[in-house]
Amino acid sequence: METGRLWRWLLDTPTDAPAATILLRLMAGSVFLWEGVLKFVYANQGVGRFTKLGFPFPQATANFDGAFEIVGGLLVITGFLTRLVSIPFVVEMLVAMLSTKIPLYLGTSPLPLPPSPPQVGFWAVLHEIRSEYAQLMTTGFLLLAGPGRWSLDALLSRRRAEGVRGACGAVPA
Repeated sequence: METGRLWRWLLDTPTDAPAATILLRLMAGSVFLWEGVLKFVYANQGVGRFTKLGFPFPQATANFDGAFEIVGGLLVITGFLTRLVSIPFVVEMLVAMLSTKIPLYLGTSPLPLPPSPPQVGFWAVLHEIRSEYAQLMTTGFLLLAGPGRWSLDALLSRRRAEGVRGACGAVPA
């Protein structure tokens, strides 16, 4: 896909996704928003977590990730630049899953184990991955289907279409 077509696909989002898509946007966007806030409010959710997981520059990484989740969550909630912000959210969920669930499977996680069995292995991973999996699938849906009719992206698309129709319908005097 050529670069121009890719940017058009990302920015000129379809407006025909079901109206209920707003529920998915509200769910995913609000989870990203509050998880971003938590990274600043509780050190064990931000810099402490990134340190335990061995991320480079844990303070900067936690701050960047927290700020991205807050801003990106608000963008998803409002349905603005939805496809564009969905891409890094998909990547973020994949990184979160790989960095936390492989060690859980192997029993080597530096993070606290789940409070009750299963605590390690396949079933522990399936149980503990549910939030990341839901966020991954929801942002994947938004990437493919777009933000739906009740979004800023759809509103801007309608306004652009009205502007084109108005410009094309104008008859020179």
